[in-house]
Amino acid sequence: MSELPVIDISPLLSGSRETDAVAERIGAACRDSGFFYVSGHGVTPELVGRLDAAARRFFELPVEVKNEISMERGGRAWRGFFPVGGELTSGRPDQKEGVYFGAEEPKSDLPLRGPNLFPEQMPELRAAVLDYLGTMTGVAQAVMSGIALSLDLREDYFRAGYTADPTILFRIFHYPPAAPDETDAWGVGEHTDYGLLTLLLQDGNGGLQVHTTRGWIDAPPLPGTFVCNIGDMLDKLTGGLYRSTPHRVRNLSGNERLSYPFFFDPGWDCEVPPLPYTPGGRARWDGQDLRAFSGTYGDYLLAKVSKVFPHLAEALEK
Repeated sequence: MSELPVIDISPLLSGSRETDAVAERIGAACRDSGFFYVSGHGVTPELVGRLDAAARRFFELPVEVKNEISMERGGRAWRGFFPVGGELTSGRPDQKEGVYFGAEEPKSDLPLRGPNLFPEQMPELRAAVLDYLGTMTGVAQAVMSGIALSLDLREDYFRAGYTADPTILFRIFHYPPAAPDETDAWGVGEHTDYGLLTLLLQDGNGGLQVHTTRGWIDAPPLPGTFVCNIGDMLDKLTGGLYRSTPHRVRNLSGNERLSYPFFFDPGWDCEVPPLPYTPGGRARWDGQDLRAFSGTYGDYLLAKVSKVFPHLAEALEK
């Protein structure tokens, strides 16, 4: 069980008359904690199973084989594998390893755009990841339509604007089990997400925690659901009405933990000014005033990810 609500989004996918009720529940969750579970999403167990099986096989490979698709080889596209401790959150190494993916595109001089890196000996990983990206893009657009309705906007407000050409990023993370006495060994430290929306697939091992107004709570895996949370840009758009909430992960399950966050964000060149009617003034956990940021989403994202992998930031500046 979880303290976070479970919201069936099937009416948003089918266009039924219940969309307003779903939107109302989504809006309430976004104002409260910025986190909720999504059910009725239509993603098949077969696709989830293929992705999970391929990911587990990848992380079982020797490190020298995984390094054949290291992030250093991805360059400006910011794709590929990183080892345990290779990613920083708030300046501290995370206790996880992972693979970065994005929308599959031709080689480009633009940052965070281009082809993904996949191990040659694992064609099933490429097939599963690309199928998953296509499917989850549709789910994310549906959730954003519910968010639009919850703000008294047209159902296609985001699809016709900020997410007409979305920035799509996808990660697969592997968290080795932490010892119970390692109180500081966070798989990923306290942070908020950068964009509009995150849809997280978890395996059966818990570890995700959310910092709500009621304190830190667990967001355990619930079969057949995704954990959905909103990011900094939706917080900025709504002037703080919808919460980009801190969260963290520590794997105390005693098992290997895999998670699959799918990030659905504004287009690279989109500026994200606050919607005209939304209130502001709520202080963030880290003291940052998102309303003070001006520029494109690409500018904001580059500034953030350069702190996550400082040794790769130079590749984006060339």
